Amino acid sequence: MQPFEQIVHDHGPMVLRVCRAVLGPQDAEDAWSETFLSAMTAYPGLDPDAHVEAWLVTIAHRKAIDIARANARRPVAVDEIPERPGDGDRPEAWDGDLWAALKALPQRQRQAVAYHYLAGLPYREIAALTGGSTDAARRAAADGIKTLRTTYPRDDTAKKGAAR
Repeated sequence: MQPFEQIVHDHGPMVLRVCRAVLGPQDAEDAWSETFLSAMTAYPGLDPDAHVEAWLVTIAHRKAIDIARANARRPVAVDEIPERPGDGDRPEAWDGDLWAALKALPQRQRQAVAYHYLAGLPYREIAALTGGSTDAARRAAADGIKTLRTTYPRDDTAKKGAAR
């Protein structure tokens, strides 16, 4: 088995992207930390043939649920927390507009998009994580991407043409 430090190095950025897509930028780092603390405890007993990436996403999914439930019980002092400015120098920099578009998706679609397109999990594993069928996970991801294409347009060619 690989040293746990190597697992964190190899899969940490992917887990953080998944946590951000599912929870948003404010809670993602807490979920990431809790994911790897739990994983570190369980790692010695992990089957050597286990799919580490899927295992980590499963843990992250459960931590995201825990954080979302805890947040639902907390009182909120303001209507909306302002987005923090992005830090373009950091590889894990977050685009606030993208988070707004992801946040607008229904939870199942947001999870399916994050788990499939960011973590690379097959729909079968997404269905096992979120509950439901493989076809439902595929549909949720497709619907989420379709919505993102209309609500989060990135037309760089139009911007280049306008600049000329």
